[in-house]
Amino acid sequence: MKHQSILLGVNIDHVATLRQMRHMSYPDPVEAASAAEKSGADGITVHLREDRRHIQEYDVERIQKIISTRLNLEMAVVEPMLKFAEKICPVHCCFVPEKREELTTEGGLDVISEEGRIRDACQRLMAKGLHVSLFVDPDLRQIEAALRCNASIIEIHTGSYAEAKTTKERDEELQRIMKAAQFAKQAGLMVNAGHGLNYQNVQSIARIPEINELNIGHGIIARAVFIGLENAVREMKHLMVEARA
Repeated sequence: MKHQSILLGVNIDHVATLRQMRHMSYPDPVEAASAAEKSGADGITVHLREDRRHIQEYDVERIQKIISTRLNLEMAVVEPMLKFAEKICPVHCCFVPEKREELTTEGGLDVISEEGRIRDACQRLMAKGLHVSLFVDPDLRQIEAALRCNASIIEIHTGSYAEAKTTKERDEELQRIMKAAQFAKQAGLMVNAGHGLNYQNVQSIARIPEINELNIGHGIIARAVFIGLENAVREMKHLMVEARA
């Protein structure tokens, strides 16, 4: 039986994090995007945060010009970000929740409580021909709300699975993700996933047949410190393909 392939989106935010710590011109996220593509990445993901702690507008614009795959722009559902997305028109936009004090995204969007605003934002960017994804927890109610917003893609937040302390907790979270992926796929959504995935935990998620793509950043950049970015991307892609096969 032939299995559907699985894609890897490489998030290069933390290359910019390292640069911004010293306010230097290097390391350059553009160079990282190019290296990731050469090594098997199927797309490049960046999160342009409101506080600009890592990726900057000029990074996004330069990356979009040089990549040969596709750009996935993660963004808060706020007017400045919507205007920027309309200006540069990346292939994909992923709406994510954002808090200034958080170290990284802590959970999925509460689509239910902000349904009207998110639906309007989805329609606005889709009118420009962009593919809009909603970053949600593996919660069927949130997925139903995403459907009502007319989103065509969801990205399932895998953070609780990645951070589980016991085997029992991890298995429970994995079951939630599997159930959510099945539900979303049957409802006609494209299903991606990501957050907290690394070389030790990725294969269980990659085996879920409904998942189209995994977006992975910190785990790959951390591994790249020791073996180089190109090798780190190749190693992650190999694990994903191996799991799906």
